[in-house]
Amino acid sequence: MIKYTQLGVYGVLVKNDKVLLIKKARGPHKGKWDFPGGSIEFREEPYETLKREFWEETGITSLKGMLHDSISYTLIYPYSDTQLEELHYIGIIYNVSLLDLNFELRADGDGQDSDGAQWIEIEQLDSLALTPFVKKIMLGHY
Repeated sequence: MIKYTQLGVYGVLVKNDKVLLIKKARGPHKGKWDFPGGSIEFREEPYETLKREFWEETGITSLKGMLHDSISYTLIYPYSDTQLEELHYIGIIYNVSLLDLNFELRADGDGQDSDGAQWIEIEQLDSLALTPFVKKIMLGHY
């Protein structure tokens, strides 16, 4: 079994009892709802990753992020028919607020990691397929 560690940055944006989530387009969490975010690129600061990923996945360009927490989890993922991967995800989590309310949400996705961004009622989260980061931050459990 191949083992990988992935370090990512994610943003929690809550407004009017709704949280902004993206639907994962690929990988072990395909079809699940996740916070906007992703991997840190070489020589990129985590806060820059937050801003880049928010723009790519949601269309939001004007935001402020405050460091909230860092959390991690592991999972075993069938990478192919013959190969399993054990993944260790580490997430740097920011609380995000909007600096400009005028933006067009990328509801159709980014053509890569996201099948679209959507405001989700917090009270509906228990009934949705969520990534472990969303479960931990929004519901208090994995």
